[in-house]
Amino acid sequence: MALWRWRRRGVKAARRYPVPLTVHQLWMVALSAPVSRDRGASRTTLYPYARIDDDSARRWLADQWEITSREQLVGRLDELSRTGYRARAYRLTGVAPLAWDAALYVDIARRGFGCGLIGEDDAWTALKNIVPAVVGTYGSWHEYAAHYLLGRQVWRDGLRGTEDPRPPASQEVADEHLRSLLDPANRSSPWNMAPWDAISHPDRTRCPLPYARMNP
Repeated sequence: MALWRWRRRGVKAARRYPVPLTVHQLWMVALSAPVSRDRGASRTTLYPYARIDDDSARRWLADQWEITSREQLVGRLDELSRTGYRARAYRLTGVAPLAWDAALYVDIARRGFGCGLIGEDDAWTALKNIVPAVVGTYGSWHEYAAHYLLGRQVWRDGLRGTEDPRPPASQEVADEHLRSLLDPANRSSPWNMAPWDAISHPDRTRCPLPYARMNP
């Protein structure tokens, strides 16, 4: 049984979900790209990892968000969509960085799907629900990235003085990751594959070849 589970975790996510995302779907998934810095993360599939690892998604939700049930997951998504961390950021800076909450929202929804707390249809519905607010707030991935970094900075400042056995990555690491996503020469960036204004145009299918390259 242990050997079977190890093999299942090693399966490429693209094998379980072989149909490439449409441009709109990729755009929605790409909202969580700033959070998806881990080497094993997937930024081009609804499933959050390049290889199937449902247990990691389940542990991450429990450890980072104390989410162990569908009800807790839905409650957290609702809170992030309504107020999230941007309420505190607004009190401190006068700016409400929706991008930070939106990135966390999509990341949590994807991991909830990854461990089976919600199904694929519910996950896509959750992602679609955040789109109007994001599109109504920002006009480019550059604007989205700037507000994400502002929200992250406020969040990190709030952690000072607390004991965290796994401190977050430095702001420099986050900055570099965002620069990579915004680099027009980075062909693997989902922000280049799904330009900002693509969500405002009719959806279309994507060529499966780039998708395959993103999930070696």
